[in-house]
Amino acid sequence: MLGPVMRSSEVPIPPALSVLRARSVGMWGALPEPVMELARRFDAAGHEFALVGGPVRDAFLARSSVDFDFATSALPDETERLLAQWGGSTWDMGRDFGTIGARRGSLVVELTTYRADEYDGLTRKPTVAFGTTLHDDLARRDFTVNAMAVRLPSAEFVDPFGGLEDLAGGLLRTPIEPGVSFGDDPLRMLRAARFVSQLGFVIEPATFAAMRELAPRLGIVSAERVRDELAKVLLGARVRDGLSVIVDAALADIVLPELPALMLEVDEHHHHKDVYQHTLTVVDQAIALETSADGPVPGPDLVLRLAALLHDIGKPATRRLEQGGGVSFHHHEVVGAKLAARRLRELRFDKDTVKAVAHLVELHLRFHGYVEARWSDSAVRRYVTDAGDQLERLHRLTRADVTTRNRRKADQLSFAYDDLERRIADLREREEIDAIRPDLDGVEIMAVLGLPPGRIVGEAYRYLLELRMEHGPLGEERARDELRAWWAQRSD
Repeated sequence: MLGPVMRSSEVPIPPALSVLRARSVGMWGALPEPVMELARRFDAAGHEFALVGGPVRDAFLARSSVDFDFATSALPDETERLLAQWGGSTWDMGRDFGTIGARRGSLVVELTTYRADEYDGLTRKPTVAFGTTLHDDLARRDFTVNAMAVRLPSAEFVDPFGGLEDLAGGLLRTPIEPGVSFGDDPLRMLRAARFVSQLGFVIEPATFAAMRELAPRLGIVSAERVRDELAKVLLGARVRDGLSVIVDAALADIVLPELPALMLEVDEHHHHKDVYQHTLTVVDQAIALETSADGPVPGPDLVLRLAALLHDIGKPATRRLEQGGGVSFHHHEVVGAKLAARRLRELRFDKDTVKAVAHLVELHLRFHGYVEARWSDSAVRRYVTDAGDQLERLHRLTRADVTTRNRRKADQLSFAYDDLERRIADLREREEIDAIRPDLDGVEIMAVLGLPPGRIVGEAYRYLLELRMEHGPLGEERARDELRAWWAQRSD
């Protein structure tokens, strides 16, 4: 099943095209006056100056852009000189690549000399060559919707590859032959998935076919670049569509092979769908459970979305056929946590993210024990303690993991989790359960037992912690009595 790809038989009729064309007339007069002043300086010096790429696209989409990207015929040294005259502070963002950055007040701009790069086919790093025309510079960009420009100060709209029509139709297409574009820079294939997720585009068939053919070339892209694009896909508004592109175009085979591997497995709890489709549904449902900015899990939450995506990746390795034709995946949460940590480390995610996601994957099945038999207060305390600072995300991941079509079963699971959350809230009212500690600390333990710091003090601390878990707060007096009894028994 293909993701958001335009079928070859479809003829896109973008009803919004006339609206966008009308918007293009005079919309650039709203640019900040310092930008127009800068454009006039370049024009007076005999250089072309154009707003390019994402800011142009976003202006048509009525999306704000914090920074401005410009292309110019001026070489970097001349660009830097004119920026200094403009009055902004400048910095070298990559002179060899033709890019100089500048700031004037709160306005940040990036200027890049026209490029006409060449690629050796071995890496995605080009041999930088400065170009002479805006047309050639736009031709080297990833998609037509990002290959539009506005010449300044004349405000002439430049669209040599039909980007505005594609934007109106929500279509992703490369300015040049897609096999050449993706062969030059394979990361553009993941960017296609990102724009599907962020902006709701569909992919033109020839472009999608080239992605499938050239997917193995993603192997030359650095893990950090892959990580950044994958994160942007997961933080988009249409994550399921973006992930479908990554899988259907075989990009996941290179960058996230655990995801397509789930297509081969049948979930023992959800016979109506494979684990891959179940996973996409869990991602959707986890996103729906994110909170507003003032809630406990403000969306978009990358950790929660990664955990939802990876929560069942241990199933292929633990799949077992049982007598009677059933299938089991015993301990897949433990195996999955290790696989998730390994994959995220390979993608160069930060340590905190790796730890949090792996922890959630490992705990995502713990709640099922509550459904089978209502827990004691001690078990609830252990659940909260084991979840630690991931408890609110665990609540949402566990709820999102219910995708059964059996309404009665779904309601049973939902009511059980409601009950567990009420139990947690009740315990919070009566005692401190989010950071449970023994009633006596190490100093007090040493004073009661007359001991110096050492291993035995640690044993005593753990004993009192276990009592606290099992019985709740003991109070200092009872804790001292329990400690003395433990010490007397140990001494015997």
